[in-house]
Amino acid sequence: MRTQQTDMRPHIGQRISAQYADLTTQEQRVAAFILDHFDDLAVYSAADLSRLTGVSKSTVSRLFKRLGFESFQAVKRHARELRSKGVPLVTDPEAMAGNGERFKRHHERERQNLRSALEGLEPQTFEAVVAGLDRARRVVLVGFRNSYPLAIHFRQQLIQARGGVSLAPEPNQSLAEELVELGEDDLVVLFGFRRRPSGFDALVNELAFMPCHVLLIADATASGFAEQVDWWMECPIDSVSAFDSYASAMSLISLLANGVLHHRLAQGRARIDAVSELYHRLDELSP
Repeated sequence: MRTQQTDMRPHIGQRISAQYADLTTQEQRVAAFILDHFDDLAVYSAADLSRLTGVSKSTVSRLFKRLGFESFQAVKRHARELRSKGVPLVTDPEAMAGNGERFKRHHERERQNLRSALEGLEPQTFEAVVAGLDRARRVVLVGFRNSYPLAIHFRQQLIQARGGVSLAPEPNQSLAEELVELGEDDLVVLFGFRRRPSGFDALVNELAFMPCHVLLIADATASGFAEQVDWWMECPIDSVSAFDSYASAMSLISLLANGVLHHRLAQGRARIDAVSELYHRLDELSP
């Protein structure tokens, strides 16, 4: 059974915090600057750190070696690795631009992510997933942390076309009660984007032994789980800024929800009409 391994080595901010009291005064100046500018550390050079903190380049180099890095290039690689795991860090200097270049680069990255997600979809897999979402007795959507809003949105889309769609876990509740009775006619949609909680591996392992079908939607960091689920759909979330972008995942959700609606068009339209009428009677939505 495949499980994910987590790198538990402390990142540079944690290393600074642990050793700060033992640093020289000049080293502390550089260390404090790094902590204050941690989010965009990767866009600076060693010369920048020397100039901005008023210390020598040798002091900067000595500090990094004390922190366990052979050079500033190793620090930048470290920062990029953190970003690839979802830590909010700026690694693209152009993302700091104060003009239209920022929007241009953001737009291009969004296009790349969306193109990659859609080109990676196999038509047969997509149709099988849509059919599964249509036929399932019960659809359970599971998402943690940043994946939770995606699960909420997918439920809101699906429930327009069919019933029996739920979120798990409910706020401040556990998963076990929601999953224990899942059968072969049920389908779990698991969102597993990076910076997953520690129990994610165990959840995938348990679902692999259950009779229900499982769809995993996530970024490439979850690809190791692909063999344990029925269907795997990858959505890149990299961005030019410090925070991940989930635009490709939201687009996939829209595509899947529309696929389900068209798969059961007569039933889906009847349900949408009934829901709309109830909205009106309950005066829930403004005109």
